[in-house]
Amino acid sequence: MFDYNYWATRLILRAADGLSTEQFTAPARLSFGSLRGTLVHVLSTERIWRQRCQEGVSPSTMLQEAGYPDLASLRLDMETEEREMRSYLASLADDDLQRTIRYTNTRGFPYENVLWQILAHVVNHGTQFRSEAGVGLTELGHSPGDVDLLFFMRQGGQIKLA
Repeated sequence: MFDYNYWATRLILRAADGLSTEQFTAPARLSFGSLRGTLVHVLSTERIWRQRCQEGVSPSTMLQEAGYPDLASLRLDMETEEREMRSYLASLADDDLQRTIRYTNTRGFPYENVLWQILAHVVNHGTQFRSEAGVGLTELGHSPGDVDLLFFMRQGGQIKLA
């Protein structure tokens, strides 16, 4: 599922390549105020969850979009985070997926979830906000095209269940 996650993110980033910095950062009717804000939210969420699961660290703040003046700076951090997450995922054994992860959210409230549920959430969350980004891109005349799971699979992507 993470292969699909990163494939779909690359489609969004490729479509965003055609935007000016002004379009990328302009206010939009998206949950995080702009295309940049939406994609920074995706990155921040993936990073925070990986840090909670891998390092036992619960960051108290999300990344701020002001830290990414343009698409190139955001893409660089997204690529780095993808490598970090893939490395972490490769280190897991099947039994690890049943481990309980205890963490504090960014508001300071304690929670716990099973690791596989968190990982499924990360992919699902990315799907939600990539969808918003896709709408924003389409409104700017730069549709990312089909980012559905089946299109990933039709292009040779595979989902391994065991």
